[in-house]
Amino acid sequence: MSIFDKRFLNLFAITIISFATFLWTFYVFHTPFDMKLVLVVIISRMVASFAIYKDYSLSWSKSTPKTFLIKSLVYIVAFAVYMPIYYSIFHVYFLISELFIYLSVISFCMYSYNVYINRSTTTKTKNVVIYGAGKAGLKLESEFKDMEYRVQYFCDDDTIIQNRSIDGTAIVSSKVLKHKLKTQKYELLVIAIPSATPTQIKTIHDDMAEYFEKIQVLPPVRNIFFDKGFALQLKDISVEDLLSRHPQDLDKTAITQFIKDKTVLITGAGGSIGGQIVRECVSFEAKTIVLVDNSEYNLYSIEQEIYETHGDKIATKIKPAMQSVTDKADMQKLFAIYKPDIVIHAAAYKHVPLCESNIAQAITNNIQGTKNMIDVSIKHGIEKFVLVSTDKAVRPTNVMGATKRICELYLQNIDAKNTNISAVRFGNVLGSSGSIIPKFKSLISQGKNLTVTHKDITRYFMLIPEACMLVLQSGALGKDGEIFILDMGKEVKIYDLALKMISLSGRNDIGIEISGLRPGEKLYEELLTDETLSTTRYPSITVAHKTTYDITKLNQDIDSLLETKHDKQLLTKLKEIVPEFDHKTNLLTK
Repeated sequence: MSIFDKRFLNLFAITIISFATFLWTFYVFHTPFDMKLVLVVIISRMVASFAIYKDYSLSWSKSTPKTFLIKSLVYIVAFAVYMPIYYSIFHVYFLISELFIYLSVISFCMYSYNVYINRSTTTKTKNVVIYGAGKAGLKLESEFKDMEYRVQYFCDDDTIIQNRSIDGTAIVSSKVLKHKLKTQKYELLVIAIPSATPTQIKTIHDDMAEYFEKIQVLPPVRNIFFDKGFALQLKDISVEDLLSRHPQDLDKTAITQFIKDKTVLITGAGGSIGGQIVRECVSFEAKTIVLVDNSEYNLYSIEQEIYETHGDKIATKIKPAMQSVTDKADMQKLFAIYKPDIVIHAAAYKHVPLCESNIAQAITNNIQGTKNMIDVSIKHGIEKFVLVSTDKAVRPTNVMGATKRICELYLQNIDAKNTNISAVRFGNVLGSSGSIIPKFKSLISQGKNLTVTHKDITRYFMLIPEACMLVLQSGALGKDGEIFILDMGKEVKIYDLALKMISLSGRNDIGIEISGLRPGEKLYEELLTDETLSTTRYPSITVAHKTTYDITKLNQDIDSLLETKHDKQLLTKLKEIVPEFDHKTNLLTK
């Protein structure tokens, strides 16, 4: 529609409504009709409409409360022009009454037109409840008008707004909502609280899951695109949402001081942990990031991801090195070229059953590789060395855990000279390669039963980004062979996890099979043996006291271990170094 048309329609509206409101006002005040007054008012209103905020061009179909305020200002300015002229002829109450009647009528016409034009033609087939009656909830309610969803209730924990309504839709408490839904189940619950913590989301889910076929959630505020529809950004609530815990003491200042403008060498850079540490180092503005990985595909994948995410500006920072940490000569050359300030050693064979089937390879990669990285770091006077360890190193029952425990012993007892070395011990991370959650997701997508090794088996879980941030935070603290232990929260029963994932998928046709514990697997993991803990300034990070082992003997034991080839003898030597190693397999009796 052209500007001329808009002016014409605006002129028409002002003229017709002004005549109507003046007729009524003259009638109510028993005053003779004065055409001159009406014409002066109409002209004043027209001029103000064209002169102030381009009122003439405001779209009625897109009107908002701000539109009403603009129109009010326009006509109040016009009132200020004509009121002094006629104040002596007509009583001020007469002029004010007409003004408010006019504002009421034009606003009513505007909003009626808006409602009519924007009425939904979509058939409403699904009932939805929006949990959260704030700005996000209101935006979603507006977007749902053009979708198949019918908003039945708002649910909110704020007692001040409970028992009120939004455009006729009641705002209720969770208790009232559950009472109303006793006899029926709605299709969708939307958690429209971008500031909600994982604990809050889990509480809402556990409280409401039985009343809804599906629960969706808005992303956190930091991940929301405000220029896009919120309904398009809703995601199904996931097991990660229910299991994740966000440490409250993440210290980004300390991490920035640790990483910014430093050259950081990361081994296992293409893996789940190593890759996320690479991303964090980019985020915290490391000067140079050396990516070490012996997998061509993994190294290429993380390199391309960083380039695609950050563009050419990052190209000079990323230095990929397709090398193995077991080759000490290659590591010497790499350190000589890049002279890293910080080394984060995440490279390791971590898959328990594969390590059980390949004992010699697990020992070489995990122990020899770690020993090489520590020795080379000390030789080159690296500022900080951080080993990524595991809860499986505590009272190990498998080869992988035993190898990582030996790495911890070497780190604690080596003469580190001017290098601050430390290890960080934590449990499973959600969504890492080889972890249980991606495996369960794959089986569910195929419609297959989930396999759990034991009904009582438990594990600790943490999100990869938070685990890696805490690794870097621990690295900033680390010195003198300290082993830092991350607070992993409560253990999770894998059987309950499987039930939860099946429930979230809506696949009632999927069952759970118990297969029995695998070689090297134990029912529960520990983050600490009988070591005495000391605290740090962060509640999420504690320190295990040092375990003493004569370094000369440890080097001799490791050399002997690396020279041994037969699996049975390897297991015997592992137990000699780690007496608490209780291998859960029958290999020793073969």
